[in-house]
Amino acid sequence: MHRKKVYRIKAIEENPQESRKEWMLKQFKQSGKEGINQFWQHDNHPIETYSNEIIQQKIDYIHNNPVEAGIVDEPWHYRYSSARDYAGMKGLLKVEML
Repeated sequence: MHRKKVYRIKAIEENPQESRKEWMLKQFKQSGKEGINQFWQHDNHPIETYSNEIIQQKIDYIHNNPVEAGIVDEPWHYRYSSARDYAGMKGLLKVEML
């Protein structure tokens, strides 16, 4: 696993087209411990999906991620999202509605 992280850092460092490399490398260094770069967040907060309301809340959150990221204007505009199926459209991926 350590080799993969080194490879990713090297790929960023050596990419002449990456205009954000200085910023990214600084962020990875600050996020890690003991001089080790960190790519992913270590914390997670599992939530039990004990009701239909909570399940719908999580589905809405996932569907809205591309909107929040500024990739699309509406959740169903994102081609790989199941939001298309929930909006009555045909998505690119097979979704089984329960």
